[in-house]
Amino acid sequence: MKRSSKQSIDANITVWISAATAAIYPYILDAFHWSVTPSASADIGAQISTSDTLVACLLLIAAFAVPLINLMIAGRRQHDAVLFAALVRARRFALLAVTAPTTYVFFGVLTYMAGSKVPDTWIWTPAWLLFGYLVSRRSDSVISQHAPRSSRLRVAHGISGTIVALYVLFHIFNHLLALISPEFHAAVMDIGRTVYRAKFIEPFLVAAMLFQVFGGLRLVWTGTETSTDRYQMFQIASGVFLSLFILGHMNSVFIYARTWLNIPTDWAFAAGLPSGLIHDAWNIRLLPHYALGVFFVLAHLASGLRVVMLAHGASVSVANRLWWVGVLLSILISAAILCGMTGLRLV
Repeated sequence: MKRSSKQSIDANITVWISAATAAIYPYILDAFHWSVTPSASADIGAQISTSDTLVACLLLIAAFAVPLINLMIAGRRQHDAVLFAALVRARRFALLAVTAPTTYVFFGVLTYMAGSKVPDTWIWTPAWLLFGYLVSRRSDSVISQHAPRSSRLRVAHGISGTIVALYVLFHIFNHLLALISPEFHAAVMDIGRTVYRAKFIEPFLVAAMLFQVFGGLRLVWTGTETSTDRYQMFQIASGVFLSLFILGHMNSVFIYARTWLNIPTDWAFAAGLPSGLIHDAWNIRLLPHYALGVFFVLAHLASGLRVVMLAHGASVSVANRLWWVGVLLSILISAAILCGMTGLRLV
């Protein structure tokens, strides 16, 4: 009973950390936006001071720290042979909080389409705190038997993911071309669209995406009931993030842009033009959303490659080193794409 009580207390603490970090996430983004946006009274072309630049950097780091903190919470090793339900709930809640940057965009699009006049934060923050309270109040119990993860589902998830990866990698490569020019990016996108928007390919691609989302979440649900290592938990967390990212992105493209607004999903739509991603109070939420979306999709592929390597006899050290190389490349590619989307050009 003492161990159960200690586990419950630890779990409740982590639940409240996850709830609090997700709840304040929008305010961190707003503060960053205000720190880099000149006031109406400022002189045109005025330089931002060193202290303002430092504050802006710290705020941006704090925004990205929200999913990182929750990723670390979800990845905590459980050394006890007995796993309590409170710890599993805390882990799952932390995984949900990892998705705060992309969920905030998804939530904002839905409330805008619904015509809500209430500021997003007035709903977002109380909802996270209430959800945290409800999760922390549930009674504890012992998980005596872990549900086995379906090997067939894992194989199907991998095969479907390979197909989806072909589209995703082209999309990422195409975004990198914006560093040359948006026009070059648009020209290559038009070529790609003749393939992935073909009458019989687009529905198949959408179905594969949805299978990745719901099949992946099923694997996540059973996977969180085992004491996995941090590499596996990163793979799970990145999958949870991508599930919300895909659903939100499909809603933005198919429902919001194509159906509700009847506008093209071109470079101007993606980059939030004419205001851009940084100097618009709403668009600022797209900055971490895009950055983490690119990072997690590439790092998730690296995690899948690590699993395949280990299954085929590769040493753990080699697989782990290649995983770290993949993660570092994911960070660099994500940063390059964000630079292109915020105006950097190489030529």
